[in-house]
Amino acid sequence: MADSLPLEMLTYILSFLPLSDQKEASLVSRAWYCAAQNALRETNVRYNIPVSSASLSAIKNLGLRGISHISLTNLDGSPASHQVLQSVAYHLGPHLESLCLGGGSPTEASFLALILGCPVLRTLDLSGCNSLFTSGTLLAQPETAQCVRKALSGLRDLNLACLRDLTDLSFNHLSGCFPSLERLSLAYCHLTFELGPTWGSITPQVSSPSQLSFHNLLQFVKERAGRLRALDLSGTGLPPEALQALGQVTGLQLEELSLHSCRDLSSEAVATLCRQQPGLTSLDLSGCSELTDRALLAVSRGLQHLRHLSLRKLQRLTDAGCAALGALHKLQSLDMAECCLVSGRELAQVLGSVHRAPPALTSLRLAYCSSLKDASVLSMIPALGPSLKVLDLSSCVALTNQTMQAICTYLVHLSVLRLAWCKELQDWGLLGEKEPSEEPMLSPQVLQFPQLRQLSLSLLPALTDLGLVAVARGCPSLERLALSHCSHLSDEGWAQAARFWPRLQHLNLSCCSQLTEQTLDTIGQACKQLRVLDVAMCPGINVAAVRHFQAQLPQVTCIQSRFVGGADLTLTL
Repeated sequence: MADSLPLEMLTYILSFLPLSDQKEASLVSRAWYCAAQNALRETNVRYNIPVSSASLSAIKNLGLRGISHISLTNLDGSPASHQVLQSVAYHLGPHLESLCLGGGSPTEASFLALILGCPVLRTLDLSGCNSLFTSGTLLAQPETAQCVRKALSGLRDLNLACLRDLTDLSFNHLSGCFPSLERLSLAYCHLTFELGPTWGSITPQVSSPSQLSFHNLLQFVKERAGRLRALDLSGTGLPPEALQALGQVTGLQLEELSLHSCRDLSSEAVATLCRQQPGLTSLDLSGCSELTDRALLAVSRGLQHLRHLSLRKLQRLTDAGCAALGALHKLQSLDMAECCLVSGRELAQVLGSVHRAPPALTSLRLAYCSSLKDASVLSMIPALGPSLKVLDLSSCVALTNQTMQAICTYLVHLSVLRLAWCKELQDWGLLGEKEPSEEPMLSPQVLQFPQLRQLSLSLLPALTDLGLVAVARGCPSLERLALSHCSHLSDEGWAQAARFWPRLQHLNLSCCSQLTEQTLDTIGQACKQLRVLDVAMCPGINVAAVRHFQAQLPQVTCIQSRFVGGADLTLTL
């Protein structure tokens, strides 16, 4: 019946399924296979391609399917890499929209040949590709630069993070070929800052052939102000004066700005930025250790369109600052992990306010907030409601089973839940019981997360086989599961739990001291989609068992098995 539906209708139906289910659906019939491939293209799935001669046939097949987003790994200057890049340019280049070479070491010649064959490229990631910039001659020839500019005039997004050899000249040569840039990352590049009035001057300065200067970047921003929408200057040591000079560029209307680990920034500088760039929708101030509640107050007053805010590792942030978050009505994701002074009291009041509409968060991260208590979280959780998809409470060591029960009751639509090292959680909390009993019942349960894809319960010392089976029954759609250092889990528990997790792809069982090769056999039979397994420091599992498992499931690309049976072994394909 379903096969008789038009391809367009099948594609539309399958587009509502998660990625793993789309892959399974493609195995039903030829019609479903074609529809699933169309659905995968529409969801902008990125394909990771290891650079080796074995990948050449796969690249050709991906080309026939019109794949447009890829990432190349293990790229170097070898003949095999050159051959792979030639194949990518020929088979994928005409319709390639997104290309990631991050961390690779291509030669200049092979890189130029590749990008000249990608005329519709919109996103290019060269982060960590230092080999391209060591000589300083990339695109220095006007004829070559003109060809690249003509071929890639539509490039919108350029990632140049972590390039130690990037200089003013090489940056200008490269960026000059991309007149339509809207997003630029220079995260963790070594920017130099010369204090003084020259930042605001009109007088041009000579571009440096030996360093990457903020003055040169500022000139670039001034020239592209009307088009530039996103900047990532994380880890560059940006001082307050430089941020002010950047924010006041005439015509600049940033939507996204990342300043992660710019430790010299002050609350006053952030306040000035909020007045200069009120249209920001995403702001990352994580690790800016000098910021206080005043910075958060300025953000809440000045950035009414903000949707994504990261305040991770702000050790001076307190509950008083959190009270201002209620003004950010469009906020969707909030990261306050490692804000150790935040107890959640004011945040709970903001989210539970009846006087004004609270933010409809889809993601909330409060990991390592050691001051977080049950009372605050219990007030917060009912207000979060069905919109919340990601919740991270890892290492909130004071939380108890009461919090777990509230999560199970109100947040059943979660797709990611992290509770690692919430050491007070016990089996009876996972089972939804109000107090422990000698014979807890597995049904009916409160633990029901049909949409949950990722779960971390690592370092829960009280988790036993009973809790494991309860999680398996209540979370059948898991794709990633972390259970490291859960020393009470045994082969018997996995014998009951594994059959509920046919979609499991990433599994971490490191330091689970009771597990033996029997668990590997169980997982091998039940979890056919597994790709990554970590059984490091599991004393009951030996090297022979790991090799047998690898032969049983050849699609597993990585097995971390350090110090199993006294050996140091990592199998990576």
